[in-house]
Amino acid sequence: MPQTTVFPALLKERGWTDYHVFLREYEKTARHLATLQGPTNLRTATVSERQFRRWMAGELRGLPRGAARRILEYLFTMSIDRIFRLAEAPAKEVASQEETPSVLPSHVQQQDDVVSRAARESATWAAGVEQTNVGPHTLEQLEADIRRIVTSYPNRPVEPIFHEVTALRDRAFELLEGRQPPQYTRELYLMAGYLCGILANASFDLSRYDAGETQARVGFLCAELAGHNGLRAWLRGLQSLMAYWAGRPRDAVRLAEAGRDFTPERGTSHVRLESLAARAYGQMGMRSEALAAMHRAEELREIATDDDPGGMIAFPRAKELYCASSAMLWLGDDPSLRRAEQQAEEAVRLYEEPPPEERRLGELSLARLDLARARLGRGDLDGAADQVHVVLGLAHRRRIESVNRGLDLMARRIEASPAATSPAAIGMSEAITAHRLTRALPEAS
Repeated sequence: MPQTTVFPALLKERGWTDYHVFLREYEKTARHLATLQGPTNLRTATVSERQFRRWMAGELRGLPRGAARRILEYLFTMSIDRIFRLAEAPAKEVASQEETPSVLPSHVQQQDDVVSRAARESATWAAGVEQTNVGPHTLEQLEADIRRIVTSYPNRPVEPIFHEVTALRDRAFELLEGRQPPQYTRELYLMAGYLCGILANASFDLSRYDAGETQARVGFLCAELAGHNGLRAWLRGLQSLMAYWAGRPRDAVRLAEAGRDFTPERGTSHVRLESLAARAYGQMGMRSEALAAMHRAEELREIATDDDPGGMIAFPRAKELYCASSAMLWLGDDPSLRRAEQQAEEAVRLYEEPPPEERRLGELSLARLDLARARLGRGDLDGAADQVHVVLGLAHRRRIESVNRGLDLMARRIEASPAATSPAAIGMSEAITAHRLTRALPEAS
């Protein structure tokens, strides 16, 4: 025979009398308990509308057991027998965990009701605070995805990976809109910052400077909220890189110097900042400043630790040498050209050490273009042409803005060369022009 229990009063008090509202809270609690205490199959626990109606009507053959008991007790912060005990008083009183004796004076009964209600409200708040939309598995999976992407990014076409990173960033933002412990929130901000940084790099590679700068600013905000100096420094370096390729060397130096304010937890971020500053100083013809920044990069390299998460976030020795060769090429005198050629040759050698599927194709191409410019400057047109044609072969596989800019710069150097009318020079110029015509075509997948 149906009997009125406390259960409907508890739901009415919380605004959960609608089945679908209750189901959402019930399943959320099940997932939370699965994360906190296990077992993992508790995450899929649910309750049918028919069973919900039976509980509301007091049509009980016995008290709920097993998973349902655990979920309900955690949801209401009281034992199962109190949740389904008979309602013998008004809802405000039966929902409390202690009966108020009817023999007490009315003002004592009222005081007790206020105290009990305050206790229930505190318990309800605590239960809400304990709930989280993020567990260790979610964070581990997101971190694993980021490591996979930063490792493969330098060797993959940009456009497909852009869409994948955007989806992961959206997931991180969605999780941040929910509730989680503070340590999880910091981890999510850090991951969102890395994902925005990757999108900034990808936007630049796709020739979208404004979008790249916006993504970098959002990434830096996330790094601030996470309190992570390594990411702050890396993003300042990325902003410096974009300023350099946009023809703003003074901004490139300013941003690189701003990154020095953040001592990274580990890694090569400061080596990168000094190398980027050296290249920008070279572009401005500031020899002493460029050489000093290169020297600081070499000193910092000696004490640098491994990067985490590595991949495109890391700044290997090969890239340091490539940036140094670029700085020397901007300075342009014969000793600088010889030094640039040596640095670029060593950079190419280091970039080619990993197996083909792990090579940083864009950076390798830029190092080859530096080598080509140095050889062109020394009058070795055949040596320059060898490097340019290799780069053009790679550029069809992975088209990125910096390589396109590098090829344009090479074309200008060829046109200004005394040997501009030689067969080798004409062949390079025509090949670069043909490449320009294909830039608007869809990227290879």
